[in-house]
Amino acid sequence: MPLTREQIAQRIAQEVESGFCVNLGIGIPTLVANYIPIEKNIMLQSENGLLGMGPFPRESEVDADLINAGKQTITAAPGASFFSSAESFAMIRGGHVDLTVLGAMEVDEQGSIANWMVPGKMVKGMGGAMDLVAGARNVIVAMQHTDKDGKSKLRTRCTLPLTGIKCIKKIVSDFGVIEITSEGFLLVEHAPDLTPEKVKAATEGKMTISPNCRPMKF
Repeated sequence: MPLTREQIAQRIAQEVESGFCVNLGIGIPTLVANYIPIEKNIMLQSENGLLGMGPFPRESEVDADLINAGKQTITAAPGASFFSSAESFAMIRGGHVDLTVLGAMEVDEQGSIANWMVPGKMVKGMGGAMDLVAGARNVIVAMQHTDKDGKSKLRTRCTLPLTGIKCIKKIVSDFGVIEITSEGFLLVEHAPDLTPEKVKAATEGKMTISPNCRPMKF
């Protein structure tokens, strides 16, 4: 069986190092905050102007004025700071975000990402994704390996409008952990209930199985 959304988030949380400033995108990435140990002392940044996001609020704590970039209500951690969107994007573009975790519709074997629109569908705009893939020191993609029809979202080349070119180094999908190399996708970990061969068969782009490929641990 493929991983759940929560298991994807759990695995990505292992990539977060103590002291990091981390930006979490909409969807699966927002779940990562639930699995980062408090002793790592990281700061969550939201591009709408907050450094120091806390956990999602209990019903009694909801404040409609406190939202993240995905319009979800949030809390502010002790020591949090609020600032303008312009200052937030200066922080991102200046390379002060250590890690961003983003969702994706497609990633190709060169590490290009498409995650902001589907032609012909209503779209609100680019959001912060283009700035994040260009400005963050590290970008990890959290995504489903295939679409609802079973077609691979890890492509030879992206077919949707690009967000960034050759900017992704690692993907955590519901099938495994994949690194982007000069030779294409490299499978380094696989979902415990899937074999490496099944992951490779479900991937459109060129994929190599690492000789040290192992089951994912949570």
